[in-house]
Amino acid sequence: MANINNYDFKGKKAIVRVDFNVPLDENGKVTDDTRIRGALPTLKKILEAGGSLIIMSHMGKPKGKVNPKYSLSQIREDVEKALGTPVKFVPDCAKAADEAKALKPGEVLLLENLRFYPEEEGKPVDIDKADPGYKEAAEKMKALQKDFAKTLASYADVYVNDAFGTAHRKHASTAVIADYFSAEDKMLGLLMEKEVQAVDAILKDIKRPFTAIMGGAKVSTKIGIIENLMDKVDNLILCGGMTFTFMKAQGGKIGNSICEDDKLDLALDLMKKAQEKGVKLVLATDCVAADAFSNDADTKVCPSNDIPDGWEGMDAGPDSILAFREVILPAKTILWNGPAGVFEFEKFTRGSKAIAEAVAEATQAGAFSLVGGGDSVACVNKFGLADSVSYVSTGGGALLEAIEGKTLPGVAAVK
Repeated sequence: MANINNYDFKGKKAIVRVDFNVPLDENGKVTDDTRIRGALPTLKKILEAGGSLIIMSHMGKPKGKVNPKYSLSQIREDVEKALGTPVKFVPDCAKAADEAKALKPGEVLLLENLRFYPEEEGKPVDIDKADPGYKEAAEKMKALQKDFAKTLASYADVYVNDAFGTAHRKHASTAVIADYFSAEDKMLGLLMEKEVQAVDAILKDIKRPFTAIMGGAKVSTKIGIIENLMDKVDNLILCGGMTFTFMKAQGGKIGNSICEDDKLDLALDLMKKAQEKGVKLVLATDCVAADAFSNDADTKVCPSNDIPDGWEGMDAGPDSILAFREVILPAKTILWNGPAGVFEFEKFTRGSKAIAEAVAEATQAGAFSLVGGGDSVACVNKFGLADSVSYVSTGGGALLEAIEGKTLPGVAAVK
């Protein structure tokens, strides 16, 4: 594997896999350009070193078919503005050979959405997994995926993977393409390197106490990460919607709150494991409940295990916020993934904002803090605290899988 800091890009074409899967409004305008800004150091480094850029990314889930709703043409101007240089656009990522060949040093080409081709993900479309012919179709698709990756690779002299958000996928552009470049001509981008280093700081260079904050709606989506963290953390805060699965598991009354009834035994098992391993498990003891899932709903504070019928927990309550702060502030290593409530509604932002502020305070006091996952990133951005934490990860699923201890195909293929 080459090192981007030492590589000579002069006169070379670099094809760079970025994660420009940015949110758009109903008019196709970018509402959060965090991911575009995150890739700028790598992209600018290549241009400043005399190279030319071929940028490739996915957007959304078009399921292997062309869908204007997910066209990267919508973000061309944003990329152009961020880079400060003209950006050409190719409307078919698999038919860009002529445009790539004509690229001069300092020029930039943006390819259309990779996922308009099913070969990118390498999964058959229009056939169910239960179909007898699925296995054969899958094998054929794997062969087509290699051809697709080879086509993409043919556009450039060097491959750079700077898309941590998709590093957990063995897709054509994130892993397979690396096979068509020599070890001296493939590398991780600056953003990817930072992401890998941040995960290593959380898992391998732990300063204690280590506090992890896991939020969000469902415990089922966080099982792997929670279990892996049990052997590493001193404190584990579980908040957000998953709180109520734990409350119901202990016999609590949760009204209309979100709950995974099939995970009640799992919740009890996780509580037992925490106790056995000496991990301080912190759950929200009170909540802000509402009589409807709406910012205009009537609200009241009540115990998380005693919510009236017709009401649902929407945010952490004042006692819980104090308990969270008490555990976060002394921490020297902090991982935060998932909000404490329905922060999209202004009425229910206090819990998530309090966590963000506590993490920022602890960071200023010397802690290393890693914030990751779409909602957590949206939180720190919303509250203007992204610059007050150590690192904000661009990866959602990739971050979780890395912290679970899984090998990321996008990193392994380059290394």
